[in-house]
Amino acid sequence: MMDFRIEQWRAWAPGLDTDEAWQAWAKHPVIVPDDDAQPTCDFLPAMQRRRLSRLARMTLHVAWPLCGEHEQLPLVFASRHGETPRTFALLSEVADEQPLSPTQFGLSVHNAIAGQWSILRGQRGESVAIAGEADTFEHAMVEAAALLGEGVPAVLVVIAEERPPAAYDDWIDDVPFSYALALRVAGIESRAETRTNERWQLRLEPNRGDSAAGAWPHALDLVRALHARDGTLEHPWKTRRWIWQRIP
Repeated sequence: MMDFRIEQWRAWAPGLDTDEAWQAWAKHPVIVPDDDAQPTCDFLPAMQRRRLSRLARMTLHVAWPLCGEHEQLPLVFASRHGETPRTFALLSEVADEQPLSPTQFGLSVHNAIAGQWSILRGQRGESVAIAGEADTFEHAMVEAAALLGEGVPAVLVVIAEERPPAAYDDWIDDVPFSYALALRVAGIESRAETRTNERWQLRLEPNRGDSAAGAWPHALDLVRALHARDGTLEHPWKTRRWIWQRIP
């Protein structure tokens, strides 16, 4: 069980980049068209932006405003599928017997985005990159709780998924559209001035098989709960049942 405070948060998806847009989506959730739209990341010089994949741009776009200019914050980057489009392009080159780009390969590994964040933001502290099952988001929160338990004042948690190439449609069915969500989380006793001041408890219970999986990824369900002011959110997955409880 962990208690924490969501000091700030930000989300992005194609056509959803404002509180008003997300509020409307939360009331009537639909699968939004997922074209090649991506954040501009105009807070970075053009030469630095050129090296960023779409998934990296999504991650930096939501995380960047949650970290102060000279602030050092640990980062937990979570993605179940990671750089699937970049990896698929590399595999296609292998199949075509074409030479591989060492740069593209280096940027395809799962912790590459965490490394890019550290370099571009000048972060010198811990960073964790994780991939799990459909409850990867909750495991990212467990990582954040461990860091908070070591005494850090706050942690950035980012979960990002990009819609995979069509070749993966028979295997990947849990990314309705590309999205990224960043949370700045702190201990429940934090007294910092914050934008949202959301206090939550997250606990894990056995799943007895009496709960069906949700229609949306867990991160998007949380975005809906944050807008709807829901008090309880349940995320069952296999033998695990994650319960999010808003604390008054």
